[in-house]
Amino acid sequence: MRDKLEILALVLGALGIIGTIAITAIPLWRVSAFIGANLIVMEDQWEGLWMNCIKQIDRMQCKVYDSLLILPAELQAARGLTIASIVISVIAFAITISGTKVTSCCADRPAAKTTTLAVGGCFFLLACLTTLIPVCWVAHTVIRTFYNPTLMDAQKRELGAALYVGWATAGILLATGVILLLRFCQRRGKEEGPAYSGVYALEPRADSVYLQRAPSSTHKQMEYV
Repeated sequence: MRDKLEILALVLGALGIIGTIAITAIPLWRVSAFIGANLIVMEDQWEGLWMNCIKQIDRMQCKVYDSLLILPAELQAARGLTIASIVISVIAFAITISGTKVTSCCADRPAAKTTTLAVGGCFFLLACLTTLIPVCWVAHTVIRTFYNPTLMDAQKRELGAALYVGWATAGILLATGVILLLRFCQRRGKEEGPAYSGVYALEPRADSVYLQRAPSSTHKQMEYV
């Protein structure tokens, strides 16, 4: 059962890597809001980290951003943080594989193998943080802009599908890190064994030989005197 938890952590870690790659690539961080006069516009506008797209009834056209500087601050930060999340997730997955019992890596050093499992869990938690920060930042900006009365309806945006995928991915990475740290505690407790307490008295074994010292003749004379 405990080995199955490690396999589950590997599966969740792989899903986390796929999720971080997906939210980095798809241009659905901010989408057009169909309110007011936008109801009659027959096109969707998608904005991502690398490009923006215009989807019409019969076609879709995407354009890569000409410069990073034209992006708002939250999208600039999201681009760097999501790339960092991908790198950290891949490193965490590689470390976790070497720390699980399903592999023979470091099998002759169980303590080091257990510690490696904890390191992988910490990396997954860090990947969760670098995924959650840009997603929440962009979502906060979109919601604040949507309720800004000074902006035109055409300038307002709604939450894109990438943000929902990002929240789900952050939850998966968090669950992976928690499972790995839980397994680390279980394996460390098993390796250390029960704590030493109490004083154990030495008792003669059943198969031991008891040698009785015979008194010497001098000892007998002294007792007689």
